[in-house]
Amino acid sequence: MTRPPKWRSAALFLVLATAGCRDHAASSRGPVAAEGSKREATLAAARLWSVPKVPPGKVDFSRNTPGPGMLEPESDVDCEFILKPFHGTTPKFFCTLPDGSTIKVKYGATNPEVPAEVAASRLMAAFGFAADRMMLVHSVRCKGCPPLPALALECLQKGAPAATCLQGTSATHVGIFNEAMIERQFDGKKIDGIGDEGWAWFELDKIDPKRGGASRTEVDALRLMAVLLAHWDNKAANQRLVCPPGQERADGSCRAPVAVLHDLGATFGPLKADLPNWAQVPMWADAAACRATMATLPYKGGTFPDHRISEEGRALALKLLRTLSPSQLNTLFEASGFSRYPHVFAAAHDPQAWTDVFLKKVDQIGAAGPCLSAAELQEALEVLAGHGLRPGPGTPPAVVRGALSDLYRYEIRRLRRRLLAGDIPRERYTDYVIGLRKQYWLLSIPTERWVRETA
Repeated sequence: MTRPPKWRSAALFLVLATAGCRDHAASSRGPVAAEGSKREATLAAARLWSVPKVPPGKVDFSRNTPGPGMLEPESDVDCEFILKPFHGTTPKFFCTLPDGSTIKVKYGATNPEVPAEVAASRLMAAFGFAADRMMLVHSVRCKGCPPLPALALECLQKGAPAATCLQGTSATHVGIFNEAMIERQFDGKKIDGIGDEGWAWFELDKIDPKRGGASRTEVDALRLMAVLLAHWDNKAANQRLVCPPGQERADGSCRAPVAVLHDLGATFGPLKADLPNWAQVPMWADAAACRATMATLPYKGGTFPDHRISEEGRALALKLLRTLSPSQLNTLFEASGFSRYPHVFAAAHDPQAWTDVFLKKVDQIGAAGPCLSAAELQEALEVLAGHGLRPGPGTPPAVVRGALSDLYRYEIRRLRRRLLAGDIPRERYTDYVIGLRKQYWLLSIPTERWVRETA
């Protein structure tokens, strides 16, 4: 039997790790179906990366990320408290700036999301990925704020009387929150008619470059960045689909939608700004097979399934990461507040310790592979699909092999029936069998080598 190219055995594992069943086109009947169809089209066309305007190696990480509404780290920001509920467990509140715009403020000297989210958002923006910007400021001076705004809002959400929840509050009282973080959202509008604006990481497979969406290279680079940051709290609400200014169509759809990272607070962990445990989080489930994972993180990585990374995606991630100097990284961790946060472990107060772990993770990305190219991965998907098999994320190789074997045995029995019926000349039966074996060449390779073997 002719042996197939060696790369194909690895390519099959891509299918096991990354290929999700494609959704059927939504029916045009009914508002829910129409909404789903529009959302699918928006996801397919979504972009998520652009070449950084400033090379990452020249970014000053001591400053907040530039953009509309940028605030300097030395700023003292005045605002007026808003009784608006929030989601999540970290201390936060909303208030109105003098210009009338509303901001979200995260605060608290013992809140690990503040340094983690500031650092993560500065990194992702510097690399060119679409992300909301988190501004670390000297203080927020909130007029009308309760002494403990997050607890007061939580109290109200539980249905307690306002007089009880808002004790100590007055219209003239000014609460001062030092080293607070202000959220500046990515410039763009919510897209009408797509329902939930959030997106889950398993939905990245729906992005289609043929429909204007990001390339497989860009998507895979983003996946690696997320694993490096240990971004496990990646539920759909922590990402957003937005339409940049000037890209809206008359029907409310968007010409060039963007998949934005919204909340990166649960990073550098798993316990958020958690040095010893972050150091232990692996980049790969299998480095030889280039299978990235978050399975060791809380909720087994949330919406991020194990995924086979293309060589082009790995190369782009490395290109961006390796432009950063140790000095830049030290500045990033120092300016984001890592050294000032009350860590349990003394080493975590040293920015160099965080830089060392960061660079080791970059080395792990560099030591993996070589990965299959995006073209080879696509061919592998098509080969398996030719047998009518479309495994979902995490499908064990043995399960796919069993299904493939069942199909092969069915085809052999079918050939035998055709032979007995006289449809196939006996002298040509062996040729038919050999041809069938070539179509099912994957069965000639042991299951364990579907994962390990590479080009």
